[in-house]
Amino acid sequence: MTPEYLELLVTREMPFGKYKGRLLADLPGHYLGWFAREGFPHGELGKLLELMYELDHNALRHLLDPLRQR
Repeated sequence: MTPEYLELLVTREMPFGKYKGRLLADLPGHYLGWFAREGFPHGELGKLLELMYELDHNALRHLLDPLRQR
């Protein structure tokens, strides 16, 4: 993980699926959990979703709040 990945979570939108257009940081936990069970996409998007899953699973979403205020 790099600091840039945290910034991307609050700026990048989900490119497909039920939550298309929603910020990655705003994806619901059950959706992230589904990816954790079924497999994350390849590439940067998969890494970002996996990071967001870890933040959600460990109740660390609040760490993104300062980045949202920029």
